[in-house]
Parts: sequence; C-alpha cells; structure tokens
Amino acid sequence: MTATAAGQKTLSSPGHPQRWLILGVICLAQLTVLLDNTVLNVAIPSLTRELDASTADVQWMINAYSLVQSGLLLTAGSSADRYGRKKMLIAGLALFGIGSLIAGLAQSSTQLIAARAGMGVGGALLMTTTLAVIVQIFEEGERVRAIGIWSTVSSLGFAVGPLIGGVMLDHFWWGAIFLINIPVAALGLVAVARLVPESKNPAGERPDLLGALLSTIGMTCVVYAIISGPGHGWTSGRVLLTAVAGAAVLTGFVLWELRIPHPMLDMHFFRNQRFVGAVAGAILVAFGMGGSLFLLTQQLQFVLGYGPLEAGLRTAPLALTVVALNLTGLGARLVPRLGTPGTIVSGMSLLAAGLAAIALFGGDGYGGMLLGLVVMGAGIAIAMPAMANAIMSAIPPEKAGVGAGVNGTLAEFGNGLGVAVLGAVLGSRFSALVPTAVGAASLPAALAAAADAGERTRITDAFASGLETSQLFGAVAVLLGGALAAVLLHRAQRTERVRADSAGGTAAA
Repeated sequence: MTATAAGQKTLSSPGHPQRWLILGVICLAQLTVLLDNTVLNVAIPSLTRELDASTADVQWMINAYSLVQSGLLLTAGSSADRYGRKKMLIAGLALFGIGSLIAGLAQSSTQLIAARAGMGVGGALLMTTTLAVIVQIFEEGERVRAIGIWSTVSSLGFAVGPLIGGVMLDHFWWGAIFLINIPVAALGLVAVARLVPESKNPAGERPDLLGALLSTIGMTCVVYAIISGPGHGWTSGRVLLTAVAGAAVLTGFVLWELRIPHPMLDMHFFRNQRFVGAVAGAILVAFGMGGSLFLLTQQLQFVLGYGPLEAGLRTAPLALTVVALNLTGLGARLVPRLGTPGTIVSGMSLLAAGLAAIALFGGDGYGGMLLGLVVMGAGIAIAMPAMANAIMSAIPPEKAGVGAGVNGTLAEFGNGLGVAVLGAVLGSRFSALVPTAVGAASLPAALAAAADAGERTRITDAFASGLETSQLFGAVAVLLGGALAAVLLHRAQRTERVRADSAGGTAAA
C-alpha cells in the first residue's frame, strides 16, 4: 500500500480484503438515496391534505431534491477527490439523515422543501463517492461486476420506491417515508467509519471554487428546464430562458476549466476516444430508458386504460430484469469475451430491439409490452456496467470522484433529453393526426373536446400512432449511438495497443 499526502493509506492493486462487504454497505446507502427520487410521488394526496400544499408546493417538494442533487454532482465528486472520499461519504450520510429527520417532522410546505434540498446535497455526495470508492477498492478484473451490482441498485430503487411508499402510507403518516432513512443512514455511518478506507487525490490540488459555482448554477438551470418542460411547455419563456441561461453558464464553465492550471473537470478527458465513446453510449442508454419510461406510463394509462399504481407495477419488469441479470454478473462475464465495445453494442442493440418491440407489439395489449420491457432490461444490464467502467477507466484513479460526477450528470442529461426529444416526436405526430379543432395540445384535452365516441376512438388511435413513431425513433437513436460508441471505443483500444507496442519496442532498443 502507498501513502497519500495526508499520511492515509490508499489501496493496493489486488483490492481491499473486505471489498464485497464494503460494496454492500455503500449500495445500501445508494439505495436510500435513489428511493427518495420516487417515493414522494405516492404521498402527494397526503401532503396536499395535511400540509395544505398547493400544486406549486408539491412540485417543489419533489423537484428540490433532484434539482440540488443534479446541480452538485460534479462539485461533490471534485470535493471527494480533494478532501477524501471517506470523509465526503460520511458527510453525505450525515446530511441525508439530518435532512430526512427534518423532512419527516416538517410542519409546513416550506420546511419540507428546505429539508428535501438538504437531502439533495447529501444525495449528491453519496452518488459520487460510492462509485469512486468502488473504483478504489476493486481491481480491474472485478470492477465491472462490482459496478454492475452498483448499477442494479439504481434499477431496484426505481422499481420499489413507489411500492415502499404505498406500503408505508397504508400503515403510517406521510412523514414515515422519510424517517425510515434514519436507521439506514446511522448504520451506514458506523459501517463506513469502520470499514471504508480513506482515499483521495495525492496531488492535493487547490479547490476550483469558480468552476464549482459555474457547474452548479449551469447544471441546476439545465435540470430545472428539463423538469419544467413537460408541464410548462418546451417553448415557454420560463423553460427557454432557464435553458439558455444554463447553456451560457456551462459554456463559461468549459472556458474557465480550459484556462486554469488545476481544473475541477479536465477538458482534455474529451480528447480520449475511450472516454468520448463511453460518454456517448451512457447518454443514449439514459436517453432510451428515460424517454421510453415517459412514453410507457402514458401508453399504459391513456391507451391500455390502467390506473397509476397498475401502470407503475407493469413497468417493474424492466427494472427487475436489470436487477436479476446484474446480480448474476452477466455483463461482467461478457466483457472479457466480447470486449468493451462488443459488450456495449450488444447491450444497446437489445435496448433498441426492446423499444422497437414495444412500438410494434405494445399497442395491442400488455403481452407485447412485457416482451419489450424484458429485452430492454437485458440490454441495460449488459451495456450500463461496461460503459460506467469505461468512463471510470478513462479517468485517472485520483480523479475517480469527478468521474463519478460525470457519470451521474450524464444519466440526468440523458434522461431529460429522452423525455424532451421523444416527447416532442410524440407531440408532433399526434398534432399532425388530430384536427386542431379538436384540441390536439394533449390527449386529455383532445378527448374532453371530442364530440362522440367515434371521435374519441380516432384520437386515441392517433395518440397510439404517435407513441409508436416516437418509440421507433428512440430505437434508431439508441442503435446508432451504440454503433458510434463501439467504433470510438474500438479505435481507442487500437490506439492504446499501438502506443504500448511502440513503448515496448523503444524500451527493448
């Protein structure tokens, strides 16, 4: 083992002897963070009634958490690299636990919104440090499997969040959905303090305070525009102004990072073809997953007639397939056989095939949709761990926190992009098929304005056609993205082999 600048120990290449136990601890912390992205949705009626919350209050209760968390991902990752990943993991658990306590005991909408924002700060620290710690404690041969298990937690959180919230609300008051986080955070604090080794960037670079400020403001603006887009309209002044402001600030962030000696995010990473290829793939997997789930919930409710809870349960096979396949280590076993490019293109091809299956067979009933969900889940389980490992492998280990921040930021961006693009394709197709006199701005508005049952049937059919078109568009985008990512990764590997051979030949001479 080698010592850091602070005299603490980092990990030797064989991996930490308690690495699998540590992985279980940090995955438990990760699961708690991810559950709170969705668990509050089922409590909206209770919050409206007991806190006298307005629609705007409820939106901020939900969005304050994801907004703060997304905006701070890069900054949190950079702080973990500089000050110590174990320290930031402990700080994240403490902030998350305290925020959960305040949220569970909140007596007003304002208190709950503030508590959710504080939980978002803790969540950002946890999201980045957990992945960074995995990179530190696992050697290359085991890392893909470990990242696969870590990725499983994301899918599990998505699948069980609403279900856990529903069970808790059936037996307790709404605050209990936050208070259950406290024993998990306390257990995590003890386990992290005892088990997780400290690691940080031994170079001890100076903090990039302006870069942190610009990245936080820029990402917050962009995520806010993405969150607000479906409700306010993508062309509304609020959404456009926020998006333009976010893009301008992020442009300033890039320019600043290029000119300072110790940047928070080294822009030279984007000259690395392996990094760019993995980035492209990660964005498009999130694009396909986020956009398809946005469309699926509408298809299940508006076209197939399921209620909200029934619709949520019927999307669960996607997440459960990811969980099952990642726990078996399928993706990790494929990487040595197919290589990273081959594994990624195989996974993204399955994801595209699943989207196409839902488009072609999902409109007639749930059976066709179930097939597509399972195939999509298989594709995500194969592609995501390989891409996350490619991103983290392309970044020096001392920058693992920033790498984790980049990975999380890409997921947020890809999800939002999928909702925006596929939603726009759906809206364009629907508007083209439904006469403007009927009110084609949305399906509920069009159905309310319909004159008779025949017209309502034509409107529903038009909406189903729009869903099919948008899902096929998403399938093509994911397939092309997989091919692009594979080509870039293959070129990067070939370049690295040539350099290695040249270095070997020079040394021999």
